[in-house]
Amino acid sequence: MPQSPLDTRVPAVLLRIDRNPFHHGTLGAVRSLGRAGVDVHVVADSTGSPVRASRFVTGLHPPPPPGAGPADIAAALLRVAARVARPAVLIPMDDAGAVAVSGLRAELAPAYLLPPQPRHVPALVADKAELAGVCAAADVPHPVTLIPESPSQAASAAWRLGLPVVAKWSRPWLLPAGSGLRSTVVVRSTQEARDLYLRTDEAGSRLLLQTFLPPGPDRDWFFHGYADRSGTLAAGGPGRKLCAWPRGAGLTAVGEWTDNPQVEAQAERLTDSLGYRGVLDLDFRRCGSTGAYHLLDFNPRPGAQFRLFADAAGLDVVRAQHLDLTHRPLPPRTPRPGRAFIVENYAPLAALRTPRRDRELAWHAHDDTAPGRAMWGLWGSHVVRRLLDRLPRPGAARVSGDLPRVVRQSPPPAPSLTGLPGAAGAPDATPAEPTDDERASRC
Repeated sequence: MPQSPLDTRVPAVLLRIDRNPFHHGTLGAVRSLGRAGVDVHVVADSTGSPVRASRFVTGLHPPPPPGAGPADIAAALLRVAARVARPAVLIPMDDAGAVAVSGLRAELAPAYLLPPQPRHVPALVADKAELAGVCAAADVPHPVTLIPESPSQAASAAWRLGLPVVAKWSRPWLLPAGSGLRSTVVVRSTQEARDLYLRTDEAGSRLLLQTFLPPGPDRDWFFHGYADRSGTLAAGGPGRKLCAWPRGAGLTAVGEWTDNPQVEAQAERLTDSLGYRGVLDLDFRRCGSTGAYHLLDFNPRPGAQFRLFADAAGLDVVRAQHLDLTHRPLPPRTPRPGRAFIVENYAPLAALRTPRRDRELAWHAHDDTAPGRAMWGLWGSHVVRRLLDRLPRPGAARVSGDLPRVVRQSPPPAPSLTGLPGAAGAPDATPAEPTDDERASRC
């Protein structure tokens, strides 16, 4: 067996606070590090998740409880560290985990190896209300964003920006389960903007309103990278979204590694201006009228499709972090433009059509088949449950209008977008908890 380029004496711990059984990014990290001979421990809700079936998982550990504060998160991670009994590379797999871990740096050292960066930076970039200032400092385009301070200001801001507008909660990981609130929606009336603002206290973070950038061919791009201890982007690259789920809005169902010097230059400017260190996932949308690439999201952790950017030497962002934090040399980047990544439960036809050469599937792997089989069983149950939920129930009153769907800069939805209680023309319905599809769209 060839010698691993990684220090296999140092385990890795993956942290995921968000409950999402279909998070294929966690499986990608498990496989990437496990194939290199690293012991991989997963701190996440793995009940019913295909990740637990992977042969590369060394240990499964319960996550912090829902709504846990910093002290609870630190206690959970230190319990895992005591069981692992060796310093480990800690890789948060969602924004909530990345923000918490950065703030707990002093408490978690020396049990965990973490990138050396200012503790406030992950929270700064993950907060969507702060992103406009981050972009301005780095000279990176960003949609015009207004942060209202009253219901009337929300209505006025929506009108000034030009309807439809995008409404976002600045810290979506704080949204309470069962509230029916979505991280991002498109609204088409000032009344909807006003009604959303009235739920600010419930949401736990600020509401912001943003210029709507219409989707279109070749407009959705992303950049995944790892900024090493010197600040150099030592892994990853730019890619474009060929297919999304939900369509035109959500996570990358089919992506392709595509050269884009403009996107890469903007990623470099952002990391330099922030002094950012660690894994990053950036989402861009190209403006159809100006051609400028606007930054929509800065996620301070691996994106779900990070395995798209496994280069010719096998280097991806999680391997780069392990190499860098164990003081091993990182090989030069060897890009593979044209490489494809497909999430087969969201794009099954693309998985069948795309040539097998230089592509990777999110769930199926020849050397780790159990997660793929488990996914299809779980996905079948999920689809049946969704279909049954849509069937009319005997004796139930028929309600007009739809609840809002989670979107990432999607086309304007139909009227009665928000379905908020108390909104003009909206049903007085109890909001449902976000579905697995909607949780996945946060990846």
